[in-house]
Amino acid sequence: MCLISRERIPRIATLRSTSAASDVYKMQLDRLKNNGKVLVDELVNEFSVTPQTIRTDLNELSKASKLIRVHGGARLIDGRVNVEYQARRQIASSQKVLIGKAGSRIIPDNASLFINIGTTTEAFSDALIDHKGLMVITNNINVASRLRLFKENEVIITGGVVRPSDGGIVGEAAVDFIENFKVDFAIIGSSAIDSDGSLLDFDFREVKVAQAIIKNARHVVLLADSTKFSRSAPVRIGHISQVDTFITDVIADDDFREVCIKSEVELIEVQV
Repeated sequence: MCLISRERIPRIATLRSTSAASDVYKMQLDRLKNNGKVLVDELVNEFSVTPQTIRTDLNELSKASKLIRVHGGARLIDGRVNVEYQARRQIASSQKVLIGKAGSRIIPDNASLFINIGTTTEAFSDALIDHKGLMVITNNINVASRLRLFKENEVIITGGVVRPSDGGIVGEAAVDFIENFKVDFAIIGSSAIDSDGSLLDFDFREVKVAQAIIKNARHVVLLADSTKFSRSAPVRIGHISQVDTFITDVIADDDFREVCIKSEVELIEVQV
């Protein structure tokens, strides 16, 4: 997506006849595809124009059904396909590290826990380095690979179908395996979070596993950075009211915060 400021139309019009302009246009499209969103402040700096100009451009593109406007920027309309795994790892990476560390601090030694699929749950698993006596059941090959190095803990990996895109294990076999346990904590993620409290994802098979994880844990911990509030996904995992503790970097959505308060969800915000 290439956002054109009115002040620079003659210059951009000239550049578009060159291969350099084509490269810039492609870079914009790739960034939106990989990140799932663009921010007004970033575009202001890149194009050296006023925020009002960028907002006007975004509004016009939204009217043309090219994108969806969200607070502070815009996101892709297509909410059916998730961002690729390597790109997801780079999104809000510093926030994920802090969220993971905050999550690890509420887990005592000698606890049992599920760890679900997700790049934030992987950051959480990295933060368990000083824990001892844990029993970890996971459907995430990346988590199992990390935790196998922590010899003080036991790691159990579910059966099921390995998703080649990110090492997640999904399917009915994974659900059936999880049903054999009742653990102290469930550590889950979510690809998107709606203002009404809905927790959303892209893969129906993954969602079925996540629902089983929630069902079979005494305390559910949701780990998700604030970019999830500006994304959409088609499959419902559940509702924030099913979560005991939600750890994020910041909650800018007042409606969602109110839902959490009414649902008596513990909120932990780790500002970067």
